[in-house]
Amino acid sequence: MTSHDISRRTAVTAVAATATAALLPTVAAPAAVADSGPPAGNTPATATAFAHGVASGDPLPDGVLLWTRVTPAPDAVPGSGRGPAVDVAWQVAEDEQFTRVVAHGTVTATAATDHTVKADVRGLRPATGYFFRFTCDGVHSPTARTRTAPARDAAVPGIRFGVVSCANWESGHFSAYRHLAARRDLDAVFHLGDYIYEYGTGQYPAAKYVVRPHAPAHEIVTLADYRTRHGRYKTDPDLQALHHAHPVVAIWDDHEFANDAWTGGAENHTPGAEGDWAARVAAAKKAYFEWMPVRPSVEGTTYRRLRFGKLADLHLLDLRSFRSQQVKPGSGKVDDPERTITGRAQLDWLKEGLASSDTAWRLVGNPVMISPVAFGALPAHLLEPLAKLLGLPSGGVTINSDQWDGYTDDRRELIAHLTDRGISNTVFLTGDIHMAWANDVPKKAATYPLSSSAATEFVVTSVSSDNLDDLLHVAPHTVSLAAATALKAANRHVKWLDMDSHGYGVLDVTAEQAQMDYYVLSDKTDPAATASWTRSYRTRSGTQRVERADAPVR
Repeated sequence: MTSHDISRRTAVTAVAATATAALLPTVAAPAAVADSGPPAGNTPATATAFAHGVASGDPLPDGVLLWTRVTPAPDAVPGSGRGPAVDVAWQVAEDEQFTRVVAHGTVTATAATDHTVKADVRGLRPATGYFFRFTCDGVHSPTARTRTAPARDAAVPGIRFGVVSCANWESGHFSAYRHLAARRDLDAVFHLGDYIYEYGTGQYPAAKYVVRPHAPAHEIVTLADYRTRHGRYKTDPDLQALHHAHPVVAIWDDHEFANDAWTGGAENHTPGAEGDWAARVAAAKKAYFEWMPVRPSVEGTTYRRLRFGKLADLHLLDLRSFRSQQVKPGSGKVDDPERTITGRAQLDWLKEGLASSDTAWRLVGNPVMISPVAFGALPAHLLEPLAKLLGLPSGGVTINSDQWDGYTDDRRELIAHLTDRGISNTVFLTGDIHMAWANDVPKKAATYPLSSSAATEFVVTSVSSDNLDDLLHVAPHTVSLAAATALKAANRHVKWLDMDSHGYGVLDVTAEQAQMDYYVLSDKTDPAATASWTRSYRTRSGTQRVERADAPVR
C-alpha cells in the first residue's frame, strides 16, 4: 500500500448472544427480586475472566442491553474459535453494593459468538440509573453504570449526550473517552461510526507516526481478523471506562468494514486478493454485533430509532449497507436519481419517522456530512493541501462524493420533505470527517442565506484519527486557519469549522434549544491528555439555524 493509497481515507477524504441476539427473548425484570446470583462480596475481576470490560447500550424506558466478553481458558483469545462454553450470570441493581438487585439471569458464552454475551433486560424503571455486573466461575466483572431512557410521554426538562466518532488505535490514545466517562451528567453517549479501523499496522498513519500498533498487524478481512481487532480495542482502558460509565448508542460507518464501503465493494477492498466482498461484510457485521452493545434490526443493519420522552427522538442511519458506489467528482453523476446513499426503504423509513414524530426535537445520527460543501473556490495554495487531506485531485476539488454531496437526489428529497411538511427542529449529528463543524442545512446552498435552512448539523471531530495538521505534519491552526476562512466564505451556511483538533462533543437538549459544546484534547499521543472547552453552537427551537453560544451548558 502506498502513501497515496492512504490519502483516500473517507472522513479525512472529505477535507451473547451476539450476532443472533435479536433472536433471543428479552428478559423481563420484576419490580424487585432477591439476589439469587453469586454473593456480592469484593471478589476482584481477573484479567483472564473479563479482560474486555462490560458495556451497556440502546437504552429504552423499561430496559437496556448489557454486554461482556469472557475468556474461559488462556487460549480462548478473540478470534481464536477456541475455549469451552461457560455460563455467565448478570445482575442489575439499584445500588453499587448489589444489595437491591432488581433483575438477574444467566447466558451462555461459546466460541460460536467469540465468547461474547448480551442480555436484553426489560422491566426496569424509566429515567433511572442502575448498576450492573457479570459473574463467571465465581469471579465478578467490573461494576458499571447504565441508565434507562425517559418514559415515552414524559415531559423531560432536558437531556444530555456525549458525541464521538473516528477512533483509530494507531493514531493516538482514546483520552476523549476517559473525559466523557468522568462526567456524571450524561444520559448516553452517541458513537457515530468508525469505532474501529480496518487497516494493517503502519498503513494509516504511516509507520513512523504509529503511536501503538494494531492487532492483528495485517489488514482485517476474515471473521477472526475482525474479532481480533474488536478485542484489541476493548482492552483500551479509556474505552472500557466509557462503557463502564454510560450506555452507548452506536452506528457504523465505513471503517467497521473497509474504507469507502458501498453495497458492492469498497475503495479499500481488492476482489480476489482480499476475497469476496459479501463474505467480508458478513464477517464484519457478525463481529460487530458480537462485540458491540447494539440491537441489530431485522435486516441486520444499525438503522433504528430511540426515543427520549417528549423531548427528542433519535433516528440512527446506516449509510453503508445500501448505498450506490461513489463516483468521481466532476463526473456529472452525483445528481443521478438512480443513485442512493440510504436505499429506498431506509429513506422512506426516515421520512415517515420525521413526519410522524411528536417530540420537540428530531435528532438524526448521521455517519457522513449532509451539508453541501464546495471546495472549488479555494485559492490554489490552499486547495493543494486540502486535496491531499481529502485524497482527491489537487487540480480542482468540487465535492466529496462519499458524503451526501455524492448523492444529491436523496438529499434533495429529504430536504424537500422537511420543508414541504413543515418539519422543524431537525438536527443532524455527524462524524466521519475528522473535523468539527457547525452548519445550517440549506434548502438551496447557492442562494443561502436568502433561501431558507431546512435543518441544522453539528459535526464532531475525531477521537484520534488524523486530520489536516496530522496529515501535513504542520503546527495546528496554521495552514488550516486560512483554509477554514476560505471554506466558510465559499459556503455561507458553514458557521464554524476546526480542521485540526481532536476531542468530543456534548449535546444538551431542552425544549428551547439544542446546543453542542465542543471539547478538544491537549495531545492525542499523550495517554494523560487533558480536555478543554473550545466552542459552543446552538439552534433555537423553530429557527433551523445555528448560532454561536458564549459558554458550555452547565
